[in-house]
Amino acid sequence: MLTIGLRVLAILIVVYAAAILLAWRFQDRLAFPGPSGPLPPPATVGLPEGEIVTVYTSDGVALKGWYLPPVPRPDTGKAPGLIWFHGNMETIGGIGSILRDFRPPGMGVLALDYRGYGESEGRPSERGVYRDALAAWDFLATHPDIDSTRIGVYGRSIGAAVALYLATERGVRAVVLESPFTSGKDMAKKHYALVPTSLMTLRLNNLRRAEQLSIPLIVFHGMDDWIAPVEMGRSVADAGRAEELVLLPDAGHNDTYDVGGDLYRDKMHDFLRRHLTNSRP
Repeated sequence: MLTIGLRVLAILIVVYAAAILLAWRFQDRLAFPGPSGPLPPPATVGLPEGEIVTVYTSDGVALKGWYLPPVPRPDTGKAPGLIWFHGNMETIGGIGSILRDFRPPGMGVLALDYRGYGESEGRPSERGVYRDALAAWDFLATHPDIDSTRIGVYGRSIGAAVALYLATERGVRAVVLESPFTSGKDMAKKHYALVPTSLMTLRLNNLRRAEQLSIPLIVFHGMDDWIAPVEMGRSVADAGRAEELVLLPDAGHNDTYDVGGDLYRDKMHDFLRRHLTNSRP
């Protein structure tokens, strides 16, 4: 009987060790699942003025996405811009109707699929998506439509980490976050409690980045979010001294747009209008 028990214990130890090894080896894949999918023209969701663009990163990766010019266009001069960073199981093709409905008026919007997502080349990683963010900035900041001193960022879920990175590395004017988590280690503790966080190389430290902000921030978060609990959103908002934390009752992690609806859209548009419309004195 003892021998059988020892054998079972040995098997469990081997299985546990293998699981830890796999989690360590594929942590980038867990954080960035990289769903592929077609990138339709923006016109398919009622955005005929939009265009498919290809943006190249500093390490030569071709990213595909949409550029939506400002509507209405300014009478004179250039318009504000917004870079949109989506969640980790999303692609531009999958959120096209959201971009249509939540697109702020009078602003040019750039939305790219991260490397390994949609039709973009490459394999996603934390360092890689940060390079993607810098490439997105370079594209929009040099676009003839856009005033480079009036660019904001929007980041949802994993995109919050990308948006915060860019906001602390470039001259971003305002930040909108939706469903942010506090850090990669905190997410691992919640969802992979048996895996030692000391083995993690992913940082995705939104708290640290938020603490570095000196620009306006607004945070949206579903109160029933079990993936990135609302306490995480509150901590990020506090760390970034957010202008407002908008809590969405009855919203989870993936239905915030539907539940938040007009309230979500109008608050986001008002925030961006106030902070991006006027040029710096």
